[in-house]
Amino acid sequence: MPPSLKKSWAAVCAATLTGGLLVGIGEASSVSALPAAAPNLALNRPVTVSSSETADLGGARAVDGSVSTRWASLEGSDNQWLQVDLGATTSLSRVVLKWEAAYASGYRLELSDNGSTWRQVYSTTAGDGGTDDVSVSGTGRYLRVQGTKRATAWGYSLFEVEAYAEGGTTPTDPPTDPPPSGPVVNVSTTAELKFALAAASPGQTINLAPGTYHGSFVTQRSGTASQPITLTGPRSAVLVNDGPVGEPTGSCPAPADGFDSGYGLWLFKASNWKLSGFTVADSKKGIVLDTATKVTIDNVYVHDIDEEGVHFRRSSADGVIQNSTIEKTGLVQPGYGEGVYIGSSNSNFACYADSTGVDASHRVQVIGNRIGPNVAAESIDIKEGTTGGVIRGNTFNGTGITGENSGDSWIDAKGNNYTIENNTGTFSTPGTFANGYETHNLLTGYGCGNVWRNNKSDLGGAGEYAVYVSSVSKCATNPNVVYSSNTVTNAKKGLTNITVTP
Repeated sequence: MPPSLKKSWAAVCAATLTGGLLVGIGEASSVSALPAAAPNLALNRPVTVSSSETADLGGARAVDGSVSTRWASLEGSDNQWLQVDLGATTSLSRVVLKWEAAYASGYRLELSDNGSTWRQVYSTTAGDGGTDDVSVSGTGRYLRVQGTKRATAWGYSLFEVEAYAEGGTTPTDPPTDPPPSGPVVNVSTTAELKFALAAASPGQTINLAPGTYHGSFVTQRSGTASQPITLTGPRSAVLVNDGPVGEPTGSCPAPADGFDSGYGLWLFKASNWKLSGFTVADSKKGIVLDTATKVTIDNVYVHDIDEEGVHFRRSSADGVIQNSTIEKTGLVQPGYGEGVYIGSSNSNFACYADSTGVDASHRVQVIGNRIGPNVAAESIDIKEGTTGGVIRGNTFNGTGITGENSGDSWIDAKGNNYTIENNTGTFSTPGTFANGYETHNLLTGYGCGNVWRNNKSDLGGAGEYAVYVSSVSKCATNPNVVYSSNTVTNAKKGLTNITVTP
């Protein structure tokens, strides 16, 4: 992005001033002079953007009241936007855009009541930068500046976005303040949830009201072992991240102003949380934990997800997911559509390994869940480098497994020393199912020491073994064990390919 090159004010002042009307600035229409004291309703309000060039050029810089800071979108795309939550439904009459040198020759102004359904109130294809002072007529809580055509080779860059109510008066329902900082915080809007996640403190409970929350929801706040943070709500409280997915500023994903991960809920270095009751849907990934230890996920519903449903990643150890339902994952990338993903592939250790050299998401427990149908990859993928987890009392419905990217079993155990017991697995779609449970040795010394007991497997006439162990010799000092308490029906070859332990 070049240095700021604002349009000469002499050129702006050459515009015709007649009878209190300002004309000639871009294609913005004339607007009656408003009282000097009219409040800027966009000032310091929550902002969402399609992308940001860097973290210090994020969307909040366009509503901070300073023309020395700015938002800048990524280069190379005309379809970029900035969205402001005004805090309350408001009748707007005026929007002011203060462009940096990288301005839009084409853009729209849109209003929305809910942040997802938009109404156009202004458009131009002849923008010329500088300051656009635009008269509008419409009502909404959310204001979006939607770029349609860049005037330069760069992205879009705005010093400030200002919004004024009809008549220059404060709206009847003024912008809400952040939720209170008490032991219980009740939220019912996207903005309130974002505030609550950003400000959460040990021992606090965030209560979700029924409704659909559209946005990018992330927290970097931790509870403590004695005072965890709780996010809870009914099944009808649905978190949806269906916005454009941006790109992280570094080589590995981390929260940054303007980066929309596409995750339904993201806990980043946020340990000691309890998540319960609510739904995550229609997102790139469902719930993602990065360096988030001792997190309990209880009775959540995750569905209609582009990739994996729940991911314990970047050494998110000692976590639990229990009593939950996961279905319809891998809708866009079937080979990455696991129900529960524990750890990381060794090919991604450059991003996700800790000082031990592996993604140490150890001792994760997956208990009493229903996973499937239409989970496109494995119900549970246990990655190499992880150890000591428990997979107990789950129900796996393999219908809809695609077989892509070796996703052809309920569980692929590439980690060590997992206890896999009291689970029930079924399968009924021929042609894409290899075995009920499998081991693989993708990292030397891993894929070993796992124990199967008292699991019930119905392979539907499609799979070969209930438990297939890929190598005995690679685990000679820490063998995998399949007990005789496991049962299997409708298998092509039987219970297991190794010696059964009484």
